[in-house]
Amino acid sequence: MLKDITIGQFYPGNSLLHRLDPRTKILGLVLYMISVFIIQELWDYAYVLVISGLIIACSGVPLKVLLRGVKPLWIILVFTMILHFFMTPEGNILWQWKIFKITDAGIAKGFFMAFRLVLLINITALLTLTTTPIILTDGLESLMKVCFIPMAHELAMMMTIALRFIPTLIEETEKIMKAQIARGADFETGNLMTRAKNLIPLLIPLFLSAFRRADELAMAMEARCYRGGEGRTRMRQLKLQGSDAAAMMIMMCFVVFCIADRIWIKGF
Repeated sequence: MLKDITIGQFYPGNSLLHRLDPRTKILGLVLYMISVFIIQELWDYAYVLVISGLIIACSGVPLKVLLRGVKPLWIILVFTMILHFFMTPEGNILWQWKIFKITDAGIAKGFFMAFRLVLLINITALLTLTTTPIILTDGLESLMKVCFIPMAHELAMMMTIALRFIPTLIEETEKIMKAQIARGADFETGNLMTRAKNLIPLLIPLFLSAFRRADELAMAMEARCYRGGEGRTRMRQLKLQGSDAAAMMIMMCFVVFCIADRIWIKGF
């Protein structure tokens, strides 16, 4: 289950999405999120599916890799659906017991929100799957400097290190879990409280390992005379190309189309 987490991992390749500038991918992701939250009707997601399929095809990442990344979050998806089933008062009542009721509008909205989360998870995962941590750091830093955000280099470095350590911590968790199972630990059986208590022998070594790795990383950066972003040079300079302009134009047109569909057809 832990190996199925795709956010923070890099999928090697030479696809069109791999070659795009990281700033284009970050801004494109922001525009994609805006468009997904603008539309409100289920049928409008046909537009999003077309754009999502185009992005996935240009990434070169197999679809099964993206779908595998949704598996660890199935509890959140199911909880979101059930919450909307019972918390949507509009529509025809299909089932009711005391204050609890399920309507047809609630069921539609539950599936609608779950589908929205799946799309956001998959496209967000593509950002790290097609961009190395170093290049992602450079892109984040460049965008934050344009927005006049103070300490842009330090913030970008912290965000990228956090993403970079996700696969490392997952691997460390699996090693500790296997070691604890070999010593008789049980993480599968029992009720919710019992399983939560059984995680204590797993969490304590994991936190200690994370703090140890953070200390080692700090010492390594200090030993290499790291003093922040002032005066630093890059081996690879970021340059926008024609493909970046085309990608941004497509995403901007898509957002404008979603806004027009929301305002002119259904009313904002």
